[in-house]
Amino acid sequence: MKNEELITKFYSSFAEGNADEMISCYNDAVEFSDPAFGLLKGEDAKNMWRMLIERSKGNLKIEFKNVSANDEKGSADWTAQYLFTKTGRNVYNMIHAEFEFRDGKIIRHRDNFDIWKWSKQALGIPGILFGWSSFMQNKIRQNALESLKQFTKNKPV
Repeated sequence: MKNEELITKFYSSFAEGNADEMISCYNDAVEFSDPAFGLLKGEDAKNMWRMLIERSKGNLKIEFKNVSANDEKGSADWTAQYLFTKTGRNVYNMIHAEFEFRDGKIIRHRDNFDIWKWSKQALGIPGILFGWSSFMQNKIRQNALESLKQFTKNKPV
């Protein structure tokens, strides 16, 4: 499978709500990072996708475009529309993803998006007022990591 096809499989599976197919695109030693979770490695990265899909309860719209890749690196632009369940607010997030590949799998995945813009949508007034601050961004990361920790703890093995 070519790396462009691997990226397409990843996002097509995401759009279908199929976490297992998504994470089958990852190398076991994968490193994922984004502004909300920070750096996640291996099973933590895989469980993050499982958690996001499970918690969306089918109310997640994923679209992607501009997929490109060579033998070593790739990228894509994607959007996610969903209900942020903690506040009941709708979010439309635009993300640029960068990938690195090893042995036919994704070994490094970096998602980049405007965390302030995300926080305004997801959190409302607190995000508008404080989403730009490192304090609020660290709080968002702490909450995201705590959610992942609880999900992983309660996940049947």
